[in-house]
Amino acid sequence: MRNKTWALIGDSILRNHAQSLVCLLSKVERAVQVHHDDNYKSRKWHFRTHNFTLSVIWSPFLVKADVFEDDNGVSKSETELYLDVLNNKWTSVYHTFDYVVISAGQWFLKTTIYWENNQVVGCHYCPAKNLTELGYDYAYGKVLQMVFSFVANSSHKPLVFYRTWAPDHFENGEWWSGGTCKKTGPYRNGEYDGKELDHVMYKVELDEFERARNGSEDSRHLKLLDTFPLSLLRPDGHSGPYRQFHPFENKKNAKVQNDCLHWCLPGPIDYWNDLLIQLVTNH
Repeated sequence: MRNKTWALIGDSILRNHAQSLVCLLSKVERAVQVHHDDNYKSRKWHFRTHNFTLSVIWSPFLVKADVFEDDNGVSKSETELYLDVLNNKWTSVYHTFDYVVISAGQWFLKTTIYWENNQVVGCHYCPAKNLTELGYDYAYGKVLQMVFSFVANSSHKPLVFYRTWAPDHFENGEWWSGGTCKKTGPYRNGEYDGKELDHVMYKVELDEFERARNGSEDSRHLKLLDTFPLSLLRPDGHSGPYRQFHPFENKKNAKVQNDCLHWCLPGPIDYWNDLLIQLVTNH
């Protein structure tokens, strides 16, 4: 890993993944943060002795998007997504990286208007508008086609991993409706199969990855980091009510929003990096 540059590109789960990797690498050498954007969603660390750089680039849709929501996910208007325009926040610096991990998915579930060829072509969950319901799986598939095509056709050939869908483990509701995740141990293999949504998104990823690998000789440097089956078994690995620091400090029985999507550190997410390093080592 000496004299190498890594990038993790995607949403807050990918940022969670990057935080795990920084923690693991910091056992060998202290990471020095050398860059962050205004809200710390994109960051860069340098390991000076090894001349190793790790970046996390915030791009939750991987394509160009106009988003109108705050940090708590409250929207003022529908997201507008340009399905045929990759986000230059990451494509403009892609040529500087030796290793890249890409992942997305969760933001595609939001109410969204879709653009292609400079015109609106449909939406996801917009009943008040006279638009064709295309669905989040349509948009996700189109975006992955764009991403994998870019990777295959770029003259720069880093080793690229696409990390698969990260399931949540909300029970008795969702994040906005009081859902919780109180389990304290993993599921046994075969005990839990996930939600229908999980399998829809996972199938889109597998289908588009297979299409990309079979469609071009230039996609041989594209690999699948398939963490979904392992992650599905770990309902005990989320932060739950500890989404915020010391949530019960002022009131023991305070009603707080649970986070059953992001992962605790240390925790199961560290195994994603064990798999990642093994794949890099065996490449």
